Amino acid sequence: MSLADQLKVLIVDDTTTSRMLVRDGLQEIGIKNISFASDGEQGLKHVMSTPTHLVISDFNMPKLDGLGLLQAIRKHAPTQKTPFIMLTGKGDKELLQKAIQFGLNNYLTKPFTVPALKSALEAVVGRLK
Repeated sequence: MSLADQLKVLIVDDTTTSRMLVRDGLQEIGIKNISFASDGEQGLKHVMSTPTHLVISDFNMPKLDGLGLLQAIRKHAPTQKTPFIMLTGKGDKELLQKAIQFGLNNYLTKPFTVPALKSALEAVVGRLK
């Protein structure tokens, strides 16, 4: 069984279209166990209650943004090592610097390609196949 078959990924984004684009990319590279949250609060509840191997989150969301979600995940011992990839826009350099200080593992600039998504994932979790 490959790593892609075992990986449990959570996509956190308030835009349905963005969640589906990430899901489609993950499925294309062989990841099948995918969960969704439409904001950071839902994402945090999911991570705290369900084993999650990787979080892919947008920056800008209502209730709890991606930076707040990252900080909250890093504060809890059981989840603090959970790999975290941030989806960013081209102008998010300052936010990205803060996220790196809080333990961001990698980031992906929107719009992204499937090879770029695979590369960002493999840089964090290792070779998928």
